Amino acid sequence: MRIEIKSEDRMGISQEILAAFTELALNIQAMEVSSQFIFVYLAESTISFAQVKQALKAVPGVNHCVEIDFLPSESRERHLRALVNRLPDAIIDMDENARVMALNRASEELLVNHQRYKGITSKVGEQLKGLKVNELLELEISLPLLDTTSSQNIDIAGQNYIAEITPISDQENNSGAVISFKSITSLGRQISILQTRDEQGIDNIIGQSTSIQLLKEQTMRFAELELPVLINGETGTGKELIARALHNASHRKKAPFLAINCAALPEHLLESELFGYANGAFTGAQKGGKPGLFELAEGGTIFLDEIAEMPPYLQAKLLRFLQDFTFRRLGGTKELQANVRVLSATHQNLLSMISKKNFREDLFYRLNVLTLSSPPLRERREDIALIAQHFVMLAAVQLNLQQAKIDHKAMQLLSAYHWPGNIRELQNVLFRAVALSQSGHISAQDIAVALAQFEQDNVNHFQVSASTDEVEDWASAQAAFEKQLITHLYPHYPTTRKLAERLKVSHNKIAMKLRQFGITS
Repeated sequence: MRIEIKSEDRMGISQEILAAFTELALNIQAMEVSSQFIFVYLAESTISFAQVKQALKAVPGVNHCVEIDFLPSESRERHLRALVNRLPDAIIDMDENARVMALNRASEELLVNHQRYKGITSKVGEQLKGLKVNELLELEISLPLLDTTSSQNIDIAGQNYIAEITPISDQENNSGAVISFKSITSLGRQISILQTRDEQGIDNIIGQSTSIQLLKEQTMRFAELELPVLINGETGTGKELIARALHNASHRKKAPFLAINCAALPEHLLESELFGYANGAFTGAQKGGKPGLFELAEGGTIFLDEIAEMPPYLQAKLLRFLQDFTFRRLGGTKELQANVRVLSATHQNLLSMISKKNFREDLFYRLNVLTLSSPPLRERREDIALIAQHFVMLAAVQLNLQQAKIDHKAMQLLSAYHWPGNIRELQNVLFRAVALSQSGHISAQDIAVALAQFEQDNVNHFQVSASTDEVEDWASAQAAFEKQLITHLYPHYPTTRKLAERLKVSHNKIAMKLRQFGITS
């Protein structure tokens, strides 16, 4: 029996209420007290609620008492359990000895399925609480628990999960930890969402020219197929946008779309990013290994940008994957399979590279089953006005300025320019013009100034801009020099290998510096 009692707030009334229960020889199992309220949980008894109510009414200051289903703490616990049970990820609460204390419905189903998967049926119907986590799952849990969060890759019932172990500390004493399990598929979807700031469908490809209309039609047709697509086009023509539009028009649109630039990473890092690595594959490797993009993109699409820059060894490994969509993690022996569609892109002439033995001919024919060509901006000048208006509106929003307008002469100047950097260069020029515009009206003079500054930036030799008074120390001056040098040269040598050849340093050093300074193409 559970009872809610409302009373006056006076000294000694709680003792009088307890005395009333004592006179009825009732056993109190739990009691909670708040301002003017007392909640009591009574053990089973022959005494009825009516008798209890009559006894409590005799206590001066008791206003009313009613029978309730749950104490406030019980109600909160039920709500919390209902909330935790609705979470899609499995969660296990364990004590300082790594024994299961509590778990949500998703984790119960996960553990039971894993036991059955291993052929164990004796514990399937038994209570899981109290059992050691590392006896149920192949997790490495070091005792005593350290006050640091760690993550491991684990195979549960034939599926890959990331297990994150978060210790819960009670002042100086460790009181246990919470383990959350996130499936590789859901993790891939989250990474895909982070890579894409907004929806990018076929309508985001701006233009009404014949070449763009044909590109849109081909993209929509190819979206229905399950074959690899190679996207050709100069730098800055929007090849990744086309790839995303193709993915979003396909039946895979609800699955991850993951993109990687093959020119941005050294060979060993690119291999682990694509294929993942097994437990203990190299010094400092994450416990349990790490899934690669092919695993994370399960059911979705992988976009390999700058595919021409892929090293020969990885070209062979990618070719093998494309044959039957099976692979092994770096340092692993287990054969894995991935259901992904492969899209690739390049601004280079792959046939010329094949003739020079710089690209595998057999890989080319695997990737080039379907082909899309993104035309340069100079070949579709009739689209420049539409694209320019879009970028001006976007720039005004991002710079928190009033809506800018482009006059007729300014638009003529934009249409007449040759745009070696294509859409990316057009966007940069218009953002600069909007930022420098005082009236919100972009004139031909504003465009001319922006273009002149842009061209000057591209042709000037690197110069140290900081004066000697601004230099803090040798390291910061050297870092500033390197950043400005690479920032100026990278647009002209848009791959790590080309820039490394230009500066006569290693490919790995350039890749490291690009990551250090956050420079991307």
